[in-house]
Amino acid sequence: MKLPRRTLLLAAVPAALAAEPAPIDTHIHLFDPARFPYHPNATYKPPAQPLENYATFAAQTLGQVVVVHPEPYQDDHRYLEYCFENEPRKGFFKGTCLFDAFDPQTPARMAALTRRWPNRIIALRIHSIGKQTQGAGAIKDRDLSDPRMAKTWAAATSLGLAIQMHMTPMWAPAVGKLIAQTKGAKVIIDHLCRYGQGTPAEYEEVLKLGANPGVFMKFSGLSYSSKQPPPHADLQPLCRRIHQSFGAEKIVWGGVGMNAADHEKQRLAFDAIWSFLSPAHRLRIRHENAKKLF
Repeated sequence: MKLPRRTLLLAAVPAALAAEPAPIDTHIHLFDPARFPYHPNATYKPPAQPLENYATFAAQTLGQVVVVHPEPYQDDHRYLEYCFENEPRKGFFKGTCLFDAFDPQTPARMAALTRRWPNRIIALRIHSIGKQTQGAGAIKDRDLSDPRMAKTWAAATSLGLAIQMHMTPMWAPAVGKLIAQTKGAKVIIDHLCRYGQGTPAEYEEVLKLGANPGVFMKFSGLSYSSKQPPPHADLQPLCRRIHQSFGAEKIVWGGVGMNAADHEKQRLAFDAIWSFLSPAHRLRIRHENAKKLF
């Protein structure tokens, strides 16, 4: 008996959903201070979150993962390299690096790390989250207008690395100037640019960055921007504006969970906040944009 066309289409929906590629997590931190002690200049000392506890969940649930090398390790990348060496399957992990933008050795050190791990290091992460700049100590809050910063941006870009900005909204104009003077720069803005730690006027400058074709926004770190508990429904108006400024093709998802229970919470938040987008555009944010970018 020939089934009606509507019945055939409805039957195909579960198969189409099952065929959807797994999410790509663009932002996780891993820590193993017992085997890889934190740097003397560590800005915080979190509890252990070792690779071994995470790997099985990640391999079963995610398509690929970007390990964002965290501040507690500063410019010591041994644990990131350990994660590459012990990944769940070949090519599963990519990573970011952290070097002092003011150190004259930084371009050479970035080049050496990328040679050692070809096609694995995807970005240099820069922290600009304080109200004051500094020139020494922990690798953070360096003056974005200093010529040494521009030199490091250029060196990273020449290596094919993106600049991953972990910043508060007040620094958007300075980042815009660096983008304008760095030919071919790609920039990833972490954690919705920590909307809750700036003013509405400052965030207007963040939204202006979306006009640059090489600037991406990361949907992550929701607690920095939301005043509500999960699923952070108050972020939908903000994300509508981000979508208007950046487009669905320049938003990526990060921090999708370190285990199955946390992943389910993050998935529910994602679905609630981005419910105004089509399934195809939500798939871009969950998977396709990161696949192309990284």
